[in-house]
Amino acid sequence: MKKKSPLSSEDEALFRGLMSGTKKLAQDTIVHRPVRKKITEVPVKRLLQEQADASHYFSDEFQPRLATEGPMRYVREGVSHFELKKLRRGDYSPELFLDLHGLTQLQAKQELGALIAACRREHVFCACVMHGHGKHVLKQQTPLWLAQHPHIVAFHQAPKEYGGDAALLVLIEIEEWQPPELP
Repeated sequence: MKKKSPLSSEDEALFRGLMSGTKKLAQDTIVHRPVRKKITEVPVKRLLQEQADASHYFSDEFQPRLATEGPMRYVREGVSHFELKKLRRGDYSPELFLDLHGLTQLQAKQELGALIAACRREHVFCACVMHGHGKHVLKQQTPLWLAQHPHIVAFHQAPKEYGGDAALLVLIEIEEWQPPELP
């Protein structure tokens, strides 16, 4: 079926005459991705140590001061609040995703610790933690745990495409480069 042009033949000829001699613009938007080094093999000893280290940061009794109005958000002291704005706008896209659906609080704490350790090891700056709605236990506890960890720079309620109010986008302070361990 042929589509009928909304322009008359005279208008179309006039448009083509006015556009002669012009050239199509090329897309020039550049997206800068963080440079990450790939670690081929992580020693088992280091993985076990990371898991042990990560588990002691999270306390159920400590209550950090988080924003009570608006979306869930946090920025570490000394970090620009502009980082929160960039998270909210979706300037950072997560490279790792953690789904906490169906986990107990203990399992969720262990997985959060493992995610933070993996992000630091793999030089991933932004991750998404999906806690879901459920009975609101993990939804309430996850931000409290994240605010306690020293390597968390900021977090904000995720945009719709990453889970909306059932998820958090998290900025993690990445590990500085270290020379490879000798055998």
